[in-house]
Amino acid sequence: MPMPGDHPQPAAAPKDIEWRLPRHARSVGRARTLLREQATSWKLPDEVAETAVLLLSELMTNACRHAKVSPGREIWARCALADDRVRVWVTDASDALPAPRNASLDDESGRGLALVAMLADDWGAARREAGIGKTVWFELRLVPPM
Repeated sequence: MPMPGDHPQPAAAPKDIEWRLPRHARSVGRARTLLREQATSWKLPDEVAETAVLLLSELMTNACRHAKVSPGREIWARCALADDRVRVWVTDASDALPAPRNASLDDESGRGLALVAMLADDWGAARREAGIGKTVWFELRLVPPM
């Protein structure tokens, strides 16, 4: 039972969080904002946070542009913090797995997965085991490898 003068302890920030967003271009910016806020609450190093936000933006953009499903479907973005890394997943309702492509200098798009492959410490994509769609994910180390 709380005693007079006791101060409640703040709840610890969750180590695993998920956002469900509509499949709409505005959701890309919303996901960036949500991840930036979460990174701040987790006190992620600035470089890791900014890279995670950039890569999430690429995966969310791909899900909005290429997941040829009804606009009412949601995109799920999930972020989890472990001792030495942060992992981000984006799940959409399309079964088509993404593949990096070689964009020409004149192409206005097509570099997102190449950027993910270059900046992430690990990444991948898989069809969902239960249900429709796929999940694309990446990991970033919090501490550089020795």
